Amino acid sequence: MNFRGASRANASSGMGVADHSKNTFMELQRKKVHRYVIFKIEEKKMEVVVEKTGEPAESYEDFAASLPDNDCRYAVYDFDFVTSENCQKSKIFFIAWSPSTSRIRAKVLYATSKERFRRELNGIHYDIQATDPTEMDLEVIRDRAN
Repeated sequence: MNFRGASRANASSGMGVADHSKNTFMELQRKKVHRYVIFKIEEKKMEVVVEKTGEPAESYEDFAASLPDNDCRYAVYDFDFVTSENCQKSKIFFIAWSPSTSRIRAKVLYATSKERFRRELNGIHYDIQATDPTEMDLEVIRDRAN
């Protein structure tokens, strides 16, 4: 890789975050109006925007099926569970979805912008980097939450 390509990738970490993206995350976190939020990078605007939200009644399978097979995304998922002490709990997961079949340019763009975007979302409990569905299946989520 030449230095020009590397500097362009690093320059892309100056990614903006749409106010709507932050507000939608806060709705998930505080008001529980979303089960999940899927974000994508709008390459022309160099901005992270909301692509899709899931209703509170939607399942983890609905969420996983909403991620594209061959493109990168960021997502947050609000996982509700009951502890061994029978307490209802909720943990918010940040998932960086980067399937192996996605374009190299997309992988670089999402990788270099991840920390900047992630810092905008206060209240995330766990981070998961996934390149295929098995790395973020419900068992992985359940194990991390407990």
